[in-house]
Amino acid sequence: MPYFEMSDGNYKIPAAWLIEQSGFKGKRFGNCGVHENQALVLVNFGGATGAEILNLATDIQNVVNQKFGILLEMEVNIL
Repeated sequence: MPYFEMSDGNYKIPAAWLIEQSGFKGKRFGNCGVHENQALVLVNFGGATGAEILNLATDIQNVVNQKFGILLEMEVNIL
């Protein structure tokens, strides 16, 4: 597992690696999915609702947490 040691003694693990290892990279779920080249990018292929995008993000968080014991934090503001 790749990681970066931070100055405060904590470690940072790339979220993209965790998402890819969880099988989401390049996958489509209805009208939304995860970009084939960049696991951090969620894609609306046309017609996906905000709820569908949010559900996909939540599913990704849950699977990563189950597989690695790491809870990803969303960096976007949801309005």
